[in-house]
Amino acid sequence: MGLVQKLVKRIPSSPNLPSLDGITKQRERLAPKLTFFRRRIRLKGNSSISIPLGAVLLFPCIVIICILILVVRHPSSPVGVMIPSGAPPAIRRISEKHDKVFVTGCLEPQVDGPRANAAFVVLARNQELEGVLQSVKSIERHFNRWFHYPYVFLNDAEFSSTFKETILNHTSGTVEFGMIPEEMWGYPSWADEKVAKEGIAKQGDAAIMYGGMESYHHMCRFYSGYFYKHELLQKYEWYWRLEPEIKYFCDITYDPFIHMARANKTYGFTIAVKELRETVPNIFRYAAAYKRINNITSQGLWEMFIEEPPEAEKSLPKDDPKYKPPLPEEILKTDPGRGLLPDIDPEAMEGETYNMCHFWSNFEIAKLDWFRSKEYEEFFQMMDRSGGFWMERWGDAPIHSLAAGALLSPKDIHYFRDFGYRHTTIQHCPANAPKSRQLPRPPFLEKTTLDEKKRKEEDDYWESWDASKENGVGCRCKCDTDIVDVEGKQGSCLAQWVEVAGGWASP
Repeated sequence: MGLVQKLVKRIPSSPNLPSLDGITKQRERLAPKLTFFRRRIRLKGNSSISIPLGAVLLFPCIVIICILILVVRHPSSPVGVMIPSGAPPAIRRISEKHDKVFVTGCLEPQVDGPRANAAFVVLARNQELEGVLQSVKSIERHFNRWFHYPYVFLNDAEFSSTFKETILNHTSGTVEFGMIPEEMWGYPSWADEKVAKEGIAKQGDAAIMYGGMESYHHMCRFYSGYFYKHELLQKYEWYWRLEPEIKYFCDITYDPFIHMARANKTYGFTIAVKELRETVPNIFRYAAAYKRINNITSQGLWEMFIEEPPEAEKSLPKDDPKYKPPLPEEILKTDPGRGLLPDIDPEAMEGETYNMCHFWSNFEIAKLDWFRSKEYEEFFQMMDRSGGFWMERWGDAPIHSLAAGALLSPKDIHYFRDFGYRHTTIQHCPANAPKSRQLPRPPFLEKTTLDEKKRKEEDDYWESWDASKENGVGCRCKCDTDIVDVEGKQGSCLAQWVEVAGGWASP
């Protein structure tokens, strides 16, 4: 008993808890101080609705705090250190085994340097003038103000005088306007037009994206096998495709045509994504058949467009704890599934399955002689005769890509990783190269913007470009921040390109 009493004495005593009377007195002392904030204020003089004065005073404080947070977090704000807008979460270098960035950062543009035999090609209609102007203004600001390459505008109808005059006021290079002949747009003589239109209507009923739009099917077929045959393009060796409503984010201070020719490149892209499976259910059958019929062996690019084969199950050694001995032969003979052929993938061709990857062709810089080659023409004719441009919604992007996969090698392809580009909700925008590779930006005050103040505001926007990053490659890039770069989204095919290009060069 004495031992217990000694232990109790050794236990540290806790401070005395406040009594109920103490709490009440403390509350009474604070009550007069809070009465002022509890006063209720009517919203209107004769209104029956009232709110506490404290809530009225608290609301503007919350608004001010929110505004301060937004200002600090804005990309152009000098306050706070943030990841540059649009920059990938990790900037990794790609192997230079087959391809490398032409220019890291900025160069002094060679305004009097040699020029390639090249042009911009724009397929547009009169009603798309605003979207076309957005694209032209963007490419002029970021590239063509120095290089002045010509434009070729194509339409399946006559361009209006308003369209022509407006475009001429916004371009620094020469401009030609052409009409697409009937034999390049619409249904060919060998096709059953009624059946083709029924196929398009069914795609519309099935809610396949653009599947019910007849003009979209014609456009895809034109860009797959006819644009390079147009009379206005016969004199050119290279083309750069421009779509309405696109944006560039980085200054392009070198001539990509000249660099493509020097590096012996054939085709250039900036975004690789997966196609919607329902739009091309049978395209790979015909592409693979073309490859097989012509005894074409892959040069290393075809693998970018096929699913990786499943890994074979590895047999474990007998001393492995997870090893399970096989069943006796007597038992295996009674298995009803023994001896059956393995299941066949209905979408596979020659054991290969299309992974839906393609170069997004609304931006592409390419050598026109490749499209004009006998091999590409034979590929297009086989694909065209299948009827897939109407019975399915084959796009020119997978057509160009699968043809490249069959006919070209990774060394023939260039990834314009340093180009910041956006079309609709898909964007690629690189991080800027280190500061040592940046140059001051010369102003570009557009003459078409008549308001002097607005002209300066437009130009000032590009003066504060994104921060430089290690392994960045861009020149004075300022990326949109309302969407995530395509490389950070599901459906990107960058990993497939990196695999055939030689792999990652940095972790």
